[in-house]
Amino acid sequence: MLPDRKELMKTVSFKTSRSGGKGGQNVNKVSSKVELIFHIASADFFSPEEKQLLAERLSNRLDQEGNLHVISQDDRSQLVNKENTVDKLYALLRAALHVDKVRKPTRTPRSVIMKRKSDKKSIALKKESRKRPRLDA
Repeated sequence: MLPDRKELMKTVSFKTSRSGGKGGQNVNKVSSKVELIFHIASADFFSPEEKQLLAERLSNRLDQEGNLHVISQDDRSQLVNKENTVDKLYALLRAALHVDKVRKPTRTPRSVIMKRKSDKKSIALKKESRKRPRLDA
């Protein structure tokens, strides 16, 4: 179960730095790049099973200490980038905690099988009627 935004904001920490790339003088003087750091093990709103699932599914995004890093530097505004990192974190957590429903195998209904066979027979008759008649019969 995902926590609400306030609970989540209590457990994350933010780190800001100067953004790279194009942007002229703004890039050189404003720290608009935001890095969100979330430690999964210390989040008390997740059950142990959910923490295990998150650790397995997000293992390629975790560092040595088990911290999840989410970075945003798309906008010139630090506040907008901060909101973007929180949104990205929510999307990651939602995707990692999603469990697919178990598929129940079903049989093909008898009526569908019979219709397929009759369609096949009618197409075969149609193609047979296109052939030249044989004289030896």
